[in-house]
Amino acid sequence: MATCEVKNWQGEKVGEATLELKIAKEENAAHIVHRALVRQLANARQGTASTKTRSEVRGGGRKPWRQKGTGRARAGSIRSPLWRGGGVIFGPKPRDYSKKMNRQERRLALRTAFQSRTEDLIVVEEFAEQFSQPKTKDLIAALTRWGIDPDKKALLILPEKADSVYLSGRNIANLKMILATHLNVYDVLVADKIVTTNLALKTIQEVYSD
Repeated sequence: MATCEVKNWQGEKVGEATLELKIAKEENAAHIVHRALVRQLANARQGTASTKTRSEVRGGGRKPWRQKGTGRARAGSIRSPLWRGGGVIFGPKPRDYSKKMNRQERRLALRTAFQSRTEDLIVVEEFAEQFSQPKTKDLIAALTRWGIDPDKKALLILPEKADSVYLSGRNIANLKMILATHLNVYDVLVADKIVTTNLALKTIQEVYSD
């Protein structure tokens, strides 16, 4: 179980929150998180890269010159991989990069990754009501009060989508916003700081408890 301090809109400490998730054993933690990360990155690949072999390139059906007597090297096609405009040897072809991983393992990896970031986790009180209208400047100021460096990558986890908060934060370069029910290993690991609300933290513990 980990304990995190809770801050209000002004950045003052107003209490504590606990995070208790079932995580992998220490000797297996790095391995299972790595597998989940590799799976997520592999599944994001389109796999549409494609090149043409010498048989697929248009033209090249006629022998460019006779076999002997010209003084030049023998050639059977102008679409040889050795020629400019020819085919490609061992080039990429469309393929499926996706990897499989059991659901229980994926959830265990996510819980383990999230629990490992408790030192960089900042819990704040619900602040959606602070935005009567979208205001990027106000959200940047709030993040600074909470101890977020504007030049560092931050992940903001919200319990539900609030249009005013979303519109306020979508133009902040180093900020990514995500719902508590849409957590993933990559976003959790790549962020320098993670900001979540009391309700979002409760949702995480309920949704990913087992």
